[in-house]
Amino acid sequence: MGTQEPSRTELVTRAAELVPILQQHAVWGEENRRLHDEVLDAMTAAGVLRMRLPRRYGGYESDARTVLDVLTQVGRGDGSAAWVASVWSISSWMASLFPDDVQDEVFTSPEVRVCGVLSPSAVAEPTRGGYTVNGQWGFISGALHSQWQAILAMGPASDGSQGPLLALVPMSDLEIVDDWRTSGLRATGSVTTVAREVFVPAERVLPMAAVLNGQLASRRNAGSGVYRQPLMATGSGCFTGSALGIAKAGLESFLERLPSRKITYTDHASQREAPLTHHQVAEASLTIDEAEFHAQRLAGLLDARSASGEPWSVPDRALGRVSLGRVLHLTKKAVEILRTASGGTSIYEHVPIQRIDRDLQALNLHALMHPDTTFELYGRIQCGLEPNTVYI
Repeated sequence: MGTQEPSRTELVTRAAELVPILQQHAVWGEENRRLHDEVLDAMTAAGVLRMRLPRRYGGYESDARTVLDVLTQVGRGDGSAAWVASVWSISSWMASLFPDDVQDEVFTSPEVRVCGVLSPSAVAEPTRGGYTVNGQWGFISGALHSQWQAILAMGPASDGSQGPLLALVPMSDLEIVDDWRTSGLRATGSVTTVAREVFVPAERVLPMAAVLNGQLASRRNAGSGVYRQPLMATGSGCFTGSALGIAKAGLESFLERLPSRKITYTDHASQREAPLTHHQVAEASLTIDEAEFHAQRLAGLLDARSASGEPWSVPDRALGRVSLGRVLHLTKKAVEILRTASGGTSIYEHVPIQRIDRDLQALNLHALMHPDTTFELYGRIQCGLEPNTVYI
């Protein structure tokens, strides 16, 4: 595909061209609980995994609108592939906040993949030259295909304050527990990783408070608007594309099956001609449109602030999180309508709507993205109260 950086249109077109191969391997991914090698190779060749990599390492530093549109196309092919791609995007973004020498160590090629987690379920003890980390992290999407993991552990920062620390660790330093046996997003391979007496040099550790406050340790990325945005809003902008693409896949799958279906035990010889179906399709389609509005508005806000350098207020940050929650809520609602209208034959594994429904159900249970949690936070701010979380 050459070395010239692709335009936004080219990236989105490449992602759309991935849909058939992603669909082809979706059932295999479910059965094997990981992405197929051909899916990984195809996404890599299309440049999907370079979007949030700094340009000096062969990345594109793509804006939020590009990331959203590309991941939406990937989600049309397979929800698990889109979710893992979004995790790699935000984790590469987090790695780009570290000192430049650390980035040189991590990004040895444009194909390097970084997975990550924001749960501080480990302990970091100070030792000479760095920290010794012990603990484990669950739900590590993409771990089976990554070279590095961004981990979070509780410990003292360089100023002596206690709190969560963000660190970068080679996957070769971690153990993998193959415990990913779930009802949804099965192909993400979101296994548990374990650290046992893992040494992490001090330069590969950042206080999470600084990261959440937008304090970069990188000098070379400080001039890029892409890396000056809040972590939670940036991550929300990545993840909306996954959910939106999955919902679009649900509608496309439903309409593809529609001409050959009737409504059993009624006199409707064609489901396509039934007034009930018209109502269901209209409601699902409009609900997906509403979800896309929230996703596009957040992407627009991220890109505008990236260009202007205007700071993010607390209400802005709350809007970022609730935008993702609303997208998840609406896409799940739309697919539930379509699943209900899909009939008894939709329970077969080869019918995509059942997998699409389970994938969106899984996304809606994510602790940071749960609609109820994000709605509460947004409403709290609207009522003039302080946020009750640092993840904003």
